[in-house]
Amino acid sequence: MKKEQDKPTSEEIKKQDEPKVEAETNQDAKPVPIEEQLILAQEEIANWKNKYAMVYADMDNLRKQQEKVLMDALRYRAEGFVEKLLPVLEAFHIALKNPVDDPKLKNYLTGFQYLHNQLQSAIEGEGVKEITTKVGDEFNVMTMHALDTQIDDGPPNRVLKILTPGYKLHERVIKQVFVVVSKKPEPTKVEGETKQGNNGEQAA
Repeated sequence: MKKEQDKPTSEEIKKQDEPKVEAETNQDAKPVPIEEQLILAQEEIANWKNKYAMVYADMDNLRKQQEKVLMDALRYRAEGFVEKLLPVLEAFHIALKNPVDDPKLKNYLTGFQYLHNQLQSAIEGEGVKEITTKVGDEFNVMTMHALDTQIDDGPPNRVLKILTPGYKLHERVIKQVFVVVSKKPEPTKVEGETKQGNNGEQAA
């Protein structure tokens, strides 16, 4: 009789069966045809190409956006400084537009005109331009600000007076033109209008 120690254990039995199962599995598996492998590889390549194109487009758009932000920052870098100078320009504009007869005041105005021209030239070098506006122009809400309206017999919404000039920094409006705008006269009621009686007949 064999001793109990000679009996195979459960682990040994499992190991003996494993190669058989693996061999059976390998025998059942069918090789993938080369045509199918090629189709799958082409589909995977196309998928990666699409992903690459999308990422490239996103990166290119981000680059263009950052370049635009940088260019705008450089282009309009003087905006805050120019806005602080505009009240000075307006003061010169008001002082110089009124004619004077006193010789002493005329000398002062000549000096003011010289300073005004220098200041105007300096800000024009930064891209600032005065908004061209004439009396009779149609009111433009984008470039003008109406401080008052006046009744006028001409067309409505026309510039009657220019109070202070407006300015642009390149294409950006940094101060609107302050103007007075025309409006139509209000219709007046005619006295002695005919009235309708209760019976629907006109009463004198």
